[in-house]
Amino acid sequence: MIGLAFVYVIAGCMFAAFAILGALDRTNPRRFVNSAFWAVLAVSFLGGDRLGDVGNGVLVLVLVVLAMVRLGRGQPPTTSPGERFAEAALRRNRLFLPALVVPAVTLIGTLLFKQAPNWVDTKQATLVALAFGVLIALASCFAWLKPKPATPLQEGRRLMDAVGWAAVLPQMLAALGALFAAAGVGNEVGRLMGNALPSGSLIAAVFAYGFGMALLTILMGNAFAAFPVMTAAIGLPLLIQQHHGIPAGVAALGMLTGFCGTLLTPMAANFNIVPAALLELPDRYGVIRAQAPTALVMFAVNLALMYFLVFP
Repeated sequence: MIGLAFVYVIAGCMFAAFAILGALDRTNPRRFVNSAFWAVLAVSFLGGDRLGDVGNGVLVLVLVVLAMVRLGRGQPPTTSPGERFAEAALRRNRLFLPALVVPAVTLIGTLLFKQAPNWVDTKQATLVALAFGVLIALASCFAWLKPKPATPLQEGRRLMDAVGWAAVLPQMLAALGALFAAAGVGNEVGRLMGNALPSGSLIAAVFAYGFGMALLTILMGNAFAAFPVMTAAIGLPLLIQQHHGIPAGVAALGMLTGFCGTLLTPMAANFNIVPAALLELPDRYGVIRAQAPTALVMFAVNLALMYFLVFP
């Protein structure tokens, strides 16, 4: 049966290739640090289930140490800017077609795989379909553009080296949220909120949940880290159990409210700081400044939708 292990193997092989190519890149003065970072990540994907909790924890600490040492950037042997401009002028918007293959295959595959429980783990149908979408898009690029065999890996390594440690920040922060939940942080926050909020006030509970999601996301950089804490503290005991809110609606709108905080924080480095660096924007926080009005409007709209639609 095809499941999450299939996705992990693909990702692990990709990071292993980045590690090998990075070690061979003499233009990067910190090539062995980069290579070690991607190699450790590859080990986590390829053998994490065999290493256990302690082994994976050690790998995470090694990643943190390597990130503190600081990764570098080389000059992978890929196409030149002039060649890329020429290709873009020749093929124009058709260059986006392979990128559209990924969501199309993911959607179709998710629907089909859920009907084939003997072949695909239906709980992981979307991720499996996404992996197939990436592979099919890659195959279509080879058939159409005919690049050198190593070009996709070199381009991928170039982008990942530019992003650096921030590439794994979402997973780290999601794990931090799960750790907070396991440590009972959500229960303590819920106890404090329960004493502070007006008894039986739905609007106060909705605002506290939404504001807490956004604030924790701003502090930790990822709504996935804030979600288990705030849902355990307010979402489940107050909005769902006490006020009988629809669980799916509370969770979906709560997560979306958290994402409003993502738009406002430099802690979400892969979304807000890395793009500014890649685009060489003069204002390091220019992306955040541009997103702030949208984030505030979305925050208010999400709270209104939750208050008026989620509670029967």
